[in-house]
Amino acid sequence: MSGLLIIDDEVETRQEIRLMIEESSYNYFSVCEAGSAERGLMLLKQNQPGIVILDLSLPDMDGIQLGKKALELNPQVSIIVLTHLKMFDLVQACMNAGFSRYYLKPLSKVDLLSALDKLLIPDLVKETSYLRKVSSSNDFEVDLGNPIESATGYIHSHFHEPITLNEVADRVYLSASHFSRLFKAEMGVTFIEYLTRYRLEQSKKLLKMTSLPIEVIANNTGFANASYFATTFKRLEGKTPKEYRSLFSNLLHTSASGEK
Repeated sequence: MSGLLIIDDEVETRQEIRLMIEESSYNYFSVCEAGSAERGLMLLKQNQPGIVILDLSLPDMDGIQLGKKALELNPQVSIIVLTHLKMFDLVQACMNAGFSRYYLKPLSKVDLLSALDKLLIPDLVKETSYLRKVSSSNDFEVDLGNPIESATGYIHSHFHEPITLNEVADRVYLSASHFSRLFKAEMGVTFIEYLTRYRLEQSKKLLKMTSLPIEVIANNTGFANASYFATTFKRLEGKTPKEYRSLFSNLLHTSASGEK
């Protein structure tokens, strides 16, 4: 749950939130920004963030509708709502939609970090059982009307196994070339980029909450070897797997000390 997406058409607001995070203990978060609902939906599909900070007043879609779509894509995502509107019916609508937090603009650093504390720590604890929940099932149902959705579902269940574009294309009954073009058009990234990013997100869960050796984590998340895993991790995250793990060790230690 280390990815955060800010969806707000106000550039200044996005920059302020990014700066707050960069200057906090959550500076390990990979932060993406979108100025419209259309761009936000694309980034939701591509990056699968754990937290979305969402402005309700977007130029191309109602914010509550977008939040509901985000939850449809990932029921585990936490949504923090921002708005200039102080209206009880909006608060109630956000609660009914399953959103996590509701704040009036401008969002203060205290409120932001408090929200992240309350949303992040419980999820870190839940992820301790991650390895036991990795699917080993070979069951796979194809929705011919939604081949890319079927393909991403297959990736989510089998990312720890060797997977090729040709194999997944065969499973959704498309030629490799057509599947490749369709995947890029719908997801905004190539098949390999999506698969690599998904594997990386799963490896981050293991780094956060287990003491498993880097080699074991690489093997359990579908990377060919520890060297390739470390190189890919550094390229995409800007830090090594060991450095990333240290960040979370410090965070959890600080949190535990504060509760005593």
